[in-house]
Amino acid sequence: MKTKEYKIPSVVVTGAAGGIGESICEVFHEAGYHVVGIDCQPIKDVPYEMLCFDISNLDIRDSSVDSFYRQIEELVGGELSALINNAAVQILKPIEKVTTADWRETLDVNLLAPFWLTQRFLPLLRAAHGSVVNISSIHAILTKQNFAVYATSKGALVSLTRALAVELAPEVRVNSILPAATDTPMLRSGFKENPDGFDKLAKYHPVGRIADPKEVAELALFLAGKNAGFITGSALNVDGGIGICLHDPGLLCKETV
Repeated sequence: MKTKEYKIPSVVVTGAAGGIGESICEVFHEAGYHVVGIDCQPIKDVPYEMLCFDISNLDIRDSSVDSFYRQIEELVGGELSALINNAAVQILKPIEKVTTADWRETLDVNLLAPFWLTQRFLPLLRAAHGSVVNISSIHAILTKQNFAVYATSKGALVSLTRALAVELAPEVRVNSILPAATDTPMLRSGFKENPDGFDKLAKYHPVGRIADPKEVAELALFLAGKNAGFITGSALNVDGGIGICLHDPGLLCKETV
């Protein structure tokens, strides 16, 4: 009797050079996936495929974009087990200073790229009965000053997740993850001159710390796998409880009001 050959599952990860993206690539690689990472910043010496490409322009009428798509299709073969839309730009400005260019750049990367990639790779995702995981943000539901453009894009990404989940079922599942503050080089760089502020941020969370990027990556791995086969259209918080926390000025959320 001939032994059945099992195809190695494949995953495409955007924003692969960032703190969360790098962890996603590593976790999927360790789980046995053939990983294809994409980022506008080149990365060397990693044990998986890396493509340097700016996904802010995915217009298929551009021949260079079509070449990029074809390169990925060749790397993953006839099936794509998972697409992780992680890449994002975060432009923080007061309303009075937001420009048309800010909106276009943010929506192109944070919202439209996940759609165009899902659309293009849909035949490969269907062939694998695959999964799309969109990395949104706590700013989709809770936000603060100067985040209007970013928060809007992340809220729209959650809505897109639900719409795709309905339309692509049952062959393809689509879910989103909403991380809160996560311990990445980008976050820490913002606290270089304010280390006390970083500690204060951690204490705002009921669990007493911020997220490790690997915690986001491991949830993405779970959602992409067969054990999550009954989960689609969901928006899952990875926020250490801060999203359920009542905060009054001058008080930490763990204190009694």
